[in-house]
Amino acid sequence: MPPLPRTDVPSSRAVLITGASRGIGRAIAQAFAGAGDRVAVHWSTSRERAEQVLAELPGDGHVLVQADLADAEAVGQMVDDAARELGGLDVLVNNAGVFTAHPPLETSWADWQAAWSHTLAVNLVGAANATFRAVPHLVAAGGGAIVNVSSRGAFRGEPNTPAYGASKAGLNAFAQSMAVALAPQGISVTCVAPGFVQTEMAREVLDGPGGDAVRAQSPYGRVGRPEEVASAVLWLASPAARFSTGTIVDVNGASYLRS
Repeated sequence: MPPLPRTDVPSSRAVLITGASRGIGRAIAQAFAGAGDRVAVHWSTSRERAEQVLAELPGDGHVLVQADLADAEAVGQMVDDAARELGGLDVLVNNAGVFTAHPPLETSWADWQAAWSHTLAVNLVGAANATFRAVPHLVAAGGGAIVNVSSRGAFRGEPNTPAYGASKAGLNAFAQSMAVALAPQGISVTCVAPGFVQTEMAREVLDGPGGDAVRAQSPYGRVGRPEEVASAVLWLASPAARFSTGTIVDVNGASYLRS
């Protein structure tokens, strides 16, 4: 018989969160640290932001790790570094992502190529590489969880950022494939799919002339908060959610409903 998923709640889990230097990643890091876990805060280009997040986290045992997620070797080393410095790995959160406008009727051929190449390299292949490298550490821990931050754009379409929508749809499919592959090892793999969230990345849109229309997409009349996404991630990573492996949880305030 395959091993049963762990149902114990460790006093302190080792958690790696990519893209944790701001926005949703920062809120996720705070949620895990607030639950008593040890967190590896990944950053790509802003060490100063990452150090600020690290300094704000409650508890101790937290560390910084760095990698360009488009660089496969750097990603592998980053995951191994996090596991070594945290004393193992129980949870991986693939949160890091890029979002570049490239509407098909207004974008040059060169910019189109650049947008697709970089977006898929970071949002999809980077997450896949982090997952691959994390699996041996999770197996060594006796099981664990991988949570991917996807997007409602994977379902409703993103006409001005098609590579972003495609990367998130691919991330969903990848997560479900891994959920089947890794369940016998006691590892759950899930996704959370936010809509618009009040972050620095969305500020230009939300503070602009179209901001009210974006907020009106939800019957709540607002966009999501980073903490609301973090709460879903925290639950999906918990032992109580192991049997929900393969699921995609929408956190979009009913701004987009799918069957």
